[in-house]
Amino acid sequence: MVQLSPDTITGGDNGPGYSWHHNTIEGFSFTHMSGIGWYGDLGNLQTMATTGKILTDRDDYRSEYSHEKESAAAGYYQVDLLRYGINAEMTAAPRAGMLRFTFPESDQSNIQLDLSRRVGGRSTRQFIRVVDDQTVEGWMDCPWSGGGWGHGAGRVSYKVHFRMEFSRPMEGFGCYEGGIIDRGCGEKTMNSGGFYASWKTEEGDEIVVKAGISFVSVEGAAKNLAHDISDWDFERVRNEAFDSWNEAVSVLEVSGAEAEDKEIFYTALYHTMIDPRTVSDIDGRYIGADNQVHTTAGFQYRSIFSGWDVFRSQFPLQTLINPEMVNDEVNSLIELARLSGNEYYPRWELMNSFSGCMIGNPAVSVIADAWMKGIRGYDADSALHYSLNTVEKFGNGRRGFSPNSLSETLEYAYTDWCAGRLAQEIDPESGEAEKLFAQSLRYRESWNPKARWFQSRKAGGGFYPRKPKTRHGQGCVESNPYQQGWFVPHDAAGLISLMGGEDAFIGELNRFFEKAPD
Repeated sequence: MVQLSPDTITGGDNGPGYSWHHNTIEGFSFTHMSGIGWYGDLGNLQTMATTGKILTDRDDYRSEYSHEKESAAAGYYQVDLLRYGINAEMTAAPRAGMLRFTFPESDQSNIQLDLSRRVGGRSTRQFIRVVDDQTVEGWMDCPWSGGGWGHGAGRVSYKVHFRMEFSRPMEGFGCYEGGIIDRGCGEKTMNSGGFYASWKTEEGDEIVVKAGISFVSVEGAAKNLAHDISDWDFERVRNEAFDSWNEAVSVLEVSGAEAEDKEIFYTALYHTMIDPRTVSDIDGRYIGADNQVHTTAGFQYRSIFSGWDVFRSQFPLQTLINPEMVNDEVNSLIELARLSGNEYYPRWELMNSFSGCMIGNPAVSVIADAWMKGIRGYDADSALHYSLNTVEKFGNGRRGFSPNSLSETLEYAYTDWCAGRLAQEIDPESGEAEKLFAQSLRYRESWNPKARWFQSRKAGGGFYPRKPKTRHGQGCVESNPYQQGWFVPHDAAGLISLMGGEDAFIGELNRFFEKAPD
């Protein structure tokens, strides 16, 4: 749930919030998206250490940094904030995070919270309350109208609750909004606000900050913090984070590789395990797609299912090395279909939002794959019911193809087959399997024998004018017909036959790899 890491920018098409080529840091937030295109989201509870008088705008208090004085490892990040002479370190547990700031001598050293900050948008309402001289708690409301995923087009809404504790009693504190500082403010609701705590420090003084978050309640955040980080031992939390990642990636052992190759391999493996992340609290409570509180039964509720991007490779890998997570995700997808009232699966889900990004029915592929590999800790009838609804709602229909979209045509044909396999296994007497298998083979009608390749078709049935098959677009999503045309994973023998047999198929495959233009 917590991905505590640095932010170099807010806004723009900078989804993760950190870009290597930027030369300043504005803070460190507890939530991030990873590896995404489009305009991002999350980036909440941004925390920054400063010295001197309080500046209320993040652009005014951001600090220069150098990659030579920056380090990162699994579960740890460190950077020198050159403007202030502050060393910042951070680590994370599943539902809580910890920052250790080493300050210079200063009459006023500060830790500032930008409560309105959100990548690609902003939280539109914030609340903070001083619990005691070492503790604050509150929330940030992030509706889709505040921007976020796709400038709000993804319609992502959520509320982050937090409980934050400081290792030293606050010597001064206050809220700020619109450039106005309210010193000593103990409780406040704001529309675009922040909070600061201050101390007088000697050279080398350390102040540690720890916070738990929850998408359910402040009480949930407090429980998460108490469970995950009960003391002030930064090194223990750091080591546990490292050990957790080390255990996770140890599921695959590499032999015969050079050190650099192993580093590349395990970094890539690490990336496959970032999402879909848990968003349920330690007690199992989560906010469902009906915006109500629910409690999981034997699984963790997960979010960020970037379906089209992950069904081909990340999820098939996870079925082999992380089946428990796949089981969580299938349960989460079923809950999304049920509680949303949609009764179909999302293509690209973020915080219960059916953002509709990209194409196809990737969740149906993921669920069929899980079922066939024996990952079955969910209600089979629901899994099938929502799969059938999904391919019925989004598919090639009576035409057998999607007009002006070769990508949709081929991918819908494949997920028809996936749904058919589920039906064949779970409800073989229904006749659904036979119907779906027949639909899945109609992809062949998009093969143009004159062009000897697949082409997009017009609504009336004819082919669009032929162009070089390496030309981008032509009814293909982020690809061209030469790339997309190979996507017939459910009927390799049929594809070979269309191409004229095995020799012709192998010849085309060789040309694709050896002679395709840059």
